[in-house]
Amino acid sequence: MTHPIYTQQALSCYNLPRLKRIAASLGVTPTGDKRAAATWINAIITHQSTQIQKLDEQATAQPELNHFIVKQAQSIAPEQLTTAEISFYDHEIYCDNKLIASITHDHNDFVTQRWVVMVNSEEVFRANTYMKCHRFICIHYKDGSLPVQQQDATDTPCTTGNEIMAQIFAECERYGFDIFDDGIYRNDVKLGEVGCTEVNWWFVRVGENQERIPCDSALDAVWWLSMVDVVPTAGTKPAFEELIPKPLEQLTPNELQQLFENADLIAA
Repeated sequence: MTHPIYTQQALSCYNLPRLKRIAASLGVTPTGDKRAAATWINAIITHQSTQIQKLDEQATAQPELNHFIVKQAQSIAPEQLTTAEISFYDHEIYCDNKLIASITHDHNDFVTQRWVVMVNSEEVFRANTYMKCHRFICIHYKDGSLPVQQQDATDTPCTTGNEIMAQIFAECERYGFDIFDDGIYRNDVKLGEVGCTEVNWWFVRVGENQERIPCDSALDAVWWLSMVDVVPTAGTKPAFEELIPKPLEQLTPNELQQLFENADLIAA
């Protein structure tokens, strides 16, 4: 609760009952002759000066405290830990290329401490700022009290679902493909699926036996899907004018045939 600041001149204009009410609201009990207005005025002014001094000292001390916290975190893990930003709300903390924890954000309603430290997909700490979560990881990793993050069998950093989807999305965007929950589409026609399991990329082509075919990367997987020859459903056949601007390597055999059948239009 804040209180107005009274000047000596303003207090001098008040009568004794008013001065007593002001002092009571501030929690001030004067010493001396309580029948004299000057006694109450001096007590109020002294109290206000003390409070202002405390606020000034606190304002001066806060930057020093923040600097101390940063230095403490750096001394705990000076160069050991590195952070990989998956997105604004998702970060992974590594030590010597080994994942030790991750920081994510709780988007649920009515949550006050939204930043969460996760180890092995389990919550171990939460706070209202990202820095508090990062400091928690530094401190508890240094003293050995942080739960041990399980590593992949290949002893390589974990690949998150966000990273996988980002790579797939980037490659699909190059070909103009759409990504839905059940797979990858071109012109509303499903081509198949792409995924990565334990750092091994694979793809499944539509119309086949749903067997996962290994490949080297998201680029490789999406390229193989681009070679799928599918028959568009009714009303989804692309117009000839839509095929002309597309690079030849992005056209299906059916689309290439459509171009050849309209070669006279191209020549014109």
